Amino acid sequence: MSAVISVRVPKWVKEKLEKYGINVAEVVRRSLIEEIERAEMNEIGRQLDALRERLRGKIDPYELAKIIDEERKER
Repeated sequence: MSAVISVRVPKWVKEKLEKYGINVAEVVRRSLIEEIERAEMNEIGRQLDALRERLRGKIDPYELAKIIDEERKER
C-alpha cells in the first residue's frame, strides 16, 4: 500500500527537472527514506544517551568486558 504526497514547486524547477529527465518520484522517495533513517539514528542516539545516564556508576565497564570475553570463549 502506498500514499500520495504532492508538493508545489516554482515553475522553473519543474522545467529544469523535465529538461534533465530527473525522476522526481524516485528522488523524493530516496530523500524521504534517508531523512527517516537520519531521524531514527538521532532518536536511537538520544535513547542511548538517556540509558547511559541511568546506568552511570551502576555497571563497571571492566567487569562487563570480562563477562563478554568469558561468554565468547565458551562458544
